[in-house]
Amino acid sequence: METTGARRTLTCLLLTWGVTRLLLLLFVFKVYVFPGPDVTSDVSAIYQGWYDVLRTGTFPLDDVTWQYPPAAALAILSPALLPGLDYASAFFVLAFLADLAVLALLVYAGLRPGRRLRGAWVWVAGVPLLGPTVYARYDVMVVTVAVAALLAGSRHPRLMGALAGFAAMLKVWPAMLLLGSRARGSWAAAAVTVSGLAAAFAVTMPGAFAFVTFQRDRGTEVESLGSLVFHVARHHGWPGEVLLNYGSVEFLGPWVNIVSTAALALTGMAFGWLLLWRLLATRFEAHTMADAAFVAVLMFTTTSRVISPQYMVWLVGLAAVCLGFRASRMAAPAALVLAACFVTVLEFPLWFAHVVASDPLGVTLIAVRNGLLVLATVAAARVLWRETVPRPEPAHVPGQAAHAQEAPASS
Repeated sequence: METTGARRTLTCLLLTWGVTRLLLLLFVFKVYVFPGPDVTSDVSAIYQGWYDVLRTGTFPLDDVTWQYPPAAALAILSPALLPGLDYASAFFVLAFLADLAVLALLVYAGLRPGRRLRGAWVWVAGVPLLGPTVYARYDVMVVTVAVAALLAGSRHPRLMGALAGFAAMLKVWPAMLLLGSRARGSWAAAAVTVSGLAAAFAVTMPGAFAFVTFQRDRGTEVESLGSLVFHVARHHGWPGEVLLNYGSVEFLGPWVNIVSTAALALTGMAFGWLLLWRLLATRFEAHTMADAAFVAVLMFTTTSRVISPQYMVWLVGLAAVCLGFRASRMAAPAALVLAACFVTVLEFPLWFAHVVASDPLGVTLIAVRNGLLVLATVAAARVLWRETVPRPEPAHVPGQAAHAQEAPASS
């Protein structure tokens, strides 16, 4: 009976994945047009432009929109693996295959003892909630490597570290996957991988680390937590404006640098909390590494100066790994993330014009989406702390026990 139930669940899972992913492909190939701005334009214009530059053996040195670690060049160049297709079509197919690879990893892990398929369901449901943006950005490729790293976990620490290091060189956030690892081998493997890739790119391709400066100069993007200050301020005479800047739509004008600095300070405080957790945590289970990575990336995303829609796929992937463990208690934060994904597709691309205009609908969507992220972050951090950090013993007051023993005698 259990085998029959598992087969039915797996069949339903695969059918749901197939139907939803077919819809995503129909949208990115424009068989059907998804409402709002064209999310595929980044692939055909920006990515393909980078592709043409990278093929010459150098990074886009004069393009401030290139804000990625050097191994991101591999993702941008990957459509060359499918020479029979134009660049955009090849990219969409590879994004689809990366999505399929994540599903395969989660299903394989979910069928092992002590695991479950609920994590795979999170992935199947979460990706289409974000709309076609998932297939029009290379983030889904990064998530594939990150999920593989977490699933390697404590059983293969060196492999986990190497994969985390490689993923971090694709996009910085996967470095936080190592937070919950206690194996020195994983940290060593990550360091060797990062060092080797950094040296190889620095020697072979000029401008490998120009992205550091470009990232430093970013402002406050209109979808970020800090942007709510200016969305409201625009209705009270704030003289700034909204413009495309450093590859995203940002607020420019008075006080923007102060809000951006405050966002960086919040990120610093979040890392401080994570460091304190790492020093005090003593109870590490099989799922702790995934839970810690989920909390860390939630904190990084929520406090960031930029919360682009594709960032949400990071959280969906990590939440899926967490819920693949029967012992994980991250169900409520994962549900909040899925709700935030649905609101995200409403604010971008569906009603992005309202967000840019800071009208009541746009402000409400940003407030609700970011509010859900804040709630998910607090809830996940609370779960992680309570499950891993031992509670302090109650202070012992001298003479209290003796007094307690004498009390019945005096009565």
